[in-house]
Amino acid sequence: MRVFSGKNKRSVKRSAKDTRERTWPSAAKHAMARFFGAMARGFFVLLLIATPSLLLPGTSLDTKQMVIMIGLFAAMLTVIEYASVYPSLVEFRYAPPFNRVRFISLFLIVFVLSIIFRGATDPTTLSQFVQAVGVLIGHVIDFPYSPVRLILQLLPETAPDQHVRLMRAAAGLSYLISLVSLAVFLILMRLHGWPNRREAFNVWTNLPTFDPTMGGDVVTRLRRDARFNIALAFFLPFLTPAVAKSASGLFDASMVSSPQTLVWMIAIWAFLPSSLFMRGIAMNRIGDMIDEKRMRGANPVQAGMLPA
Repeated sequence: MRVFSGKNKRSVKRSAKDTRERTWPSAAKHAMARFFGAMARGFFVLLLIATPSLLLPGTSLDTKQMVIMIGLFAAMLTVIEYASVYPSLVEFRYAPPFNRVRFISLFLIVFVLSIIFRGATDPTTLSQFVQAVGVLIGHVIDFPYSPVRLILQLLPETAPDQHVRLMRAAAGLSYLISLVSLAVFLILMRLHGWPNRREAFNVWTNLPTFDPTMGGDVVTRLRRDARFNIALAFFLPFLTPAVAKSASGLFDASMVSSPQTLVWMIAIWAFLPSSLFMRGIAMNRIGDMIDEKRMRGANPVQAGMLPA
């Protein structure tokens, strides 16, 4: 039986109090940092959605109000998602810079497209430079059966040469940005060993929509989903214009006169394939990590080293 003197009891109480004092401020600081990080992400999402309306001239008041409502709704969802401890929709929350690379890629595409279409009515030095670079890249990528050629075929045959030139520049430059973002992610993954293998990788918090208990081996399912995402990303730039072309009356001359619609159409067309490529590569990487961990755990058993 252990006996504590009055002095020992006071020291134990003091140490417990000091522990609580150290624990509560650290937890509060972590919660505040998570909240402000969520607010910053929500602001950037709102800025992304509002960028075409801010840069493109001739945007009506009703369109601006609609864009503000959509932007506030998306920002609110982002804040709720990142401010909560447990994820619900956003994948790879704790595996940077996966989401950062995707967001920066989409923001650059939307910004560059807005600058290009703004230069059609309000030319500036920046818009002319971006258009010149886009036209050069568009001519390089514009070969038979290329994604840029398929996008240009969506235009009506009576479209003016200026509209065709703008579409070629917008499609070529946005497609190049998506390819560069994919290359950047591959380089970062190789240089930094994404995700960092020195830290534990939680599949549930990074893949909240993936149920590891839903039948079949986890590694097999991850690799199957990875192959599906990569295959869909490869065919999507070719399938999207073909499906859009088959839709009667969806694309006509009036669509060309709506720059904001064209910005989002081309941005989604260029961003989705690279995003699916990144997701497929990331899921295949996670499957390989789980398989390697299983192999490391199986080696001692195969060698006759059983746990005590």
